[in-house]
Amino acid sequence: MIRRLGAAILLSLLVAGSAVPNETDTHYAILGFEDLEGWADDDHAAALSVFKNTCADLDEPDWSSLCALAFDAKDSRQFFELFFRPLLITDGNTPLFTGYFEPELSGSPVPTTRYRHPVYRMPPEARDTRPWLTRQEILTSGVMSGRGLEIAWVDDPVELFFLQVQGSGRIRYPDGRVIRVGYGGANGHNYSSIGQELVRRGTYQAHQVSAEVIKNWVRRNPFDGESLLFHNKSYVFFREVSQVPADKGPLGAMNRSITPMRTIAVDPAFTSLGAPVWIEKDGETPLRRLMIAQDTGSAIKGAQRADIFFGTGDQAGQAAGRIKDPGRMVVLMPIQRAYAFIPESLQ
Repeated sequence: MIRRLGAAILLSLLVAGSAVPNETDTHYAILGFEDLEGWADDDHAAALSVFKNTCADLDEPDWSSLCALAFDAKDSRQFFELFFRPLLITDGNTPLFTGYFEPELSGSPVPTTRYRHPVYRMPPEARDTRPWLTRQEILTSGVMSGRGLEIAWVDDPVELFFLQVQGSGRIRYPDGRVIRVGYGGANGHNYSSIGQELVRRGTYQAHQVSAEVIKNWVRRNPFDGESLLFHNKSYVFFREVSQVPADKGPLGAMNRSITPMRTIAVDPAFTSLGAPVWIEKDGETPLRRLMIAQDTGSAIKGAQRADIFFGTGDQAGQAAGRIKDPGRMVVLMPIQRAYAFIPESLQ
């Protein structure tokens, strides 16, 4: 994840799409490609290229067969239309699209008076005890000190918090060197939105909240800001992934580089990781595009919930931060798998 989460990244048994969620209010409907608004106008070749980045990791027979066919496909749109069926999955919750990105922080390989906030690896005991300590306990009890768990030190605890929300990022050292960090585990506590907490407290109205608004409020109110960050008991640990080339995206939940504006983070309890997903995002900047579900995030829950990856750096972050839009997402499933979700009486 890189999410993101936003984000502690949660994997499920549906990595290859082999299980059906148990939710009694989950509904499935087979659509036609003519029902997908803007389908004919998309760049299907770009989507197919991204699909091929991760389809080899889907080891169930139908996915494996489609992956082999993908590498031989001459007509990208025809490939999707011949071998998939659009499956609309709803669970009663309001559809929501948000955005995420790969941040770049200023940091140092050693602690200094400026760089004094550590980016931690996951300690062994945190893997064995679920849930482990809360965010506040991790940062105030001294349990992490003197153990060599620091990957780097950064200069801004607020940016470090949002690095955890995103799930991955880059750290630029004073000499110009850049390292990359990716999700390395979490403490097992549920993610709690500090934006929603600010709304609950009456500090802001829901439409006023964004990542930049939250960052600025925490910096203006350091004591209350620290308490606000502690409201989210979830804590994400990292691992260095600098072996990923700089021109490639960060690693997603499938341990492969993700692609700006073609990768989405989804809830794998409803959407198979690696599956193509048609999105119809509304709002100020409508988007009709075939994406690939290659990431997850602890804040991404529900059949109609998706996080769009916008890329790396501040510009991507600003674009991602403006997205909080309604719409619809439709999963493209192998034909037999798609019809398996529909009762025989309705087929």
